[in-house]
Amino acid sequence: MNNESQDNPGVIVPPPLIYAGTLVVGLLLNRTFPGKFLPRPIALVLGIPSIITGILLTRSAFQEMRRAHTNVNPRQPATALVTEGPFRYTRNPLYSSLTLIYTGIALVANARWALLLLPVTLLIINRAVIDREER
Repeated sequence: MNNESQDNPGVIVPPPLIYAGTLVVGLLLNRTFPGKFLPRPIALVLGIPSIITGILLTRSAFQEMRRAHTNVNPRQPATALVTEGPFRYTRNPLYSSLTLIYTGIALVANARWALLLLPVTLLIINRAVIDREER
């Protein structure tokens, strides 16, 4: 068995696709069963900063991973332990950033269904991705 297969966590679906899939389902449900839950100005004031923060966090995490010469793709082996930048505060800043972006899009779209599906998304990410990576 080579090094790469030993350190591969066995993540089957890329995490961004998990977030995108449940977000699309939530947006489609919102279109089918509409109902705004926030006034538009509040949705924008909450949603836009969430998206921007998520993008900035993603950028910072990618930079630190590149600086450490390790793989970003969770289906590939980790070659270094990153402890700088956002990794000082969380072991999973990329998943945190995807959560912020997802939340921001759901808020801007005023899609209550997408927000209601977020805990399902987080459970899938925890069980199917993070738990495997932690092993």
